[in-house]
Amino acid sequence: MNARRLTATVLCSAAAMTALSGCKTKGEIVVDQGVGITAVRSKCPAVGIPDYTGDITTFRGPAKTADAIDVTASMTQVRAQCDEAVGEKVTSTVTFQVLGRRSDTAGARQVTLPFFVSVLQGGTSVISKRVGNVTLSFADGQARAQANVSTNAFIDRAAATLPDEIRDRITRKRKAGDTDAAVDPLSEPEVKAAVARASFEVLVGFQLDEGQLAYNATR
Repeated sequence: MNARRLTATVLCSAAAMTALSGCKTKGEIVVDQGVGITAVRSKCPAVGIPDYTGDITTFRGPAKTADAIDVTASMTQVRAQCDEAVGEKVTSTVTFQVLGRRSDTAGARQVTLPFFVSVLQGGTSVISKRVGNVTLSFADGQARAQANVSTNAFIDRAAATLPDEIRDRITRKRKAGDTDAAVDPLSEPEVKAAVARASFEVLVGFQLDEGQLAYNATR
């Protein structure tokens, strides 16, 4: 799973007050009138759905044709509220909605679908993965159903914190005429590597088998 292929990305801080529970832009840097960088990134993880995992389709029988589709479902409204205030762990509470549709509306029916929650560090290393279930309850005669899901992900605070030396290199005020005044500190290899190590993503999606993933990728 490649975190760079997120189809929805949100960064949130519980301390901020915005419409999306305090969302920042990933890697946010604030420059104070050209004299230096005054704020560096949140410890909260980016949250999103990897490509091809936000939808699931089940079939009646082995045929993978439109007339054999049993149930389809999709994830939407992915949101995160992050608490980075206290404790050794940064807690991100992720919520999302699952919208389902069935082809046969006869009778009441419940359909349970698996989903995953993964934490990635540096865009490549899987730190943790949990699998849960969401149940869609279809009423008799109804083709559509929806369910709301809330789940938590935990990030090690120390791992998500930039070393003081790196932070100082990024935020140090520079004056015109300084030899490094025109150099973006975030372009320096050591700084880039440190920022990558301290960057985390929480990925949510349906837990698909190889056939379901291939179907999503080629349809």
